[in-house]
Amino acid sequence: MNLKDQIDNSRLPNHIAIIMDGNGRWAKQKGLIRILGHESGTKAVRETVEACAEFGIKHLTLYAFSTENWNRPKLEVQTLMKLLVKSLKKEIKTLQENKIKLTAIGCLKDLPEKAYKELEFVIEKTKNNTHMTLNLALSYGSREELVNVVKELSVKVKNNIISAESIDESIINKHLYTQNLPDVDLLIRTSGEQRISNFLLWQIAYAELYFTDIYWPDFKKENLVEAIVDYQNRERRFGKTSEQLT
Repeated sequence: MNLKDQIDNSRLPNHIAIIMDGNGRWAKQKGLIRILGHESGTKAVRETVEACAEFGIKHLTLYAFSTENWNRPKLEVQTLMKLLVKSLKKEIKTLQENKIKLTAIGCLKDLPEKAYKELEFVIEKTKNNTHMTLNLALSYGSREELVNVVKELSVKVKNNIISAESIDESIINKHLYTQNLPDVDLLIRTSGEQRISNFLLWQIAYAELYFTDIYWPDFKKENLVEAIVDYQNRERRFGKTSEQLT
C-alpha cells in the first residue's frame, strides 16, 4: 500500500496548519550552526507542500516567522529573511506547476523591503491558482491579530458603521488576517513541544492537535500521512455528544 492509499479521501482535513519547530535543535544535535537547520527546514517545507497538493488538501498554513522571532540574534533574523527571499524565488516554479496560490498573514510591512517585495511578487504571480492555497504566517502573532480586530471594530462602532450588538463570530472572522480561509481542522507541531505559541488562537478553536517528536528538517511525507490518518481516526464532536453524531 502506498502512502496516499492510507488516507481516506472523503475525510480529508480542509485546512492544515503547521508549527515548524526544531530547526535549531536539529542543527545542534548534528554539531552544525543553527542557520543550517533553517536551510534544511526548507526541504521539509517543499516536501510537505507538494504532498498536501498531491493528497488534495485545500489549505495549508505554515508558521514561518512569529512576531516574537524578531527578538532572536540579529544575524539569525537577517539570515532567515535572506532564506525567505531565496526560497520564494526558487519555489515559484513548484507553486505554478502544482497550481498553488500563495498568500501571507501577519505584520507583513515589518519585513525587510526586499523580502516584502519578493513576497508580493509571488503572491501576484500565483493569485489565479486554484488547486491549493499555501498561507505563510510571517511576522505573525495571534494576540496582535486579535488586538488589531478589537481596534478596527472599536473604530467602526464609534463611527456608527456597525453597532456593538451586531458583532458576532462572523463579523470577527471578516476582520482577521485569515478572513479568506476556513478554520483550521488539523494543527501539527514538530519537535516534541506541546504548546500553541501564539498561533491562530481564534482559528484553531475546534482543531485536532497533533504533536510529534520529529524535528522539522526530518519531517517527511510519511509523517504527514501519519498525522492525517491520526486525525481521521478521531471523533470530531464540536461540543456535541457521540450519540448526537450518529
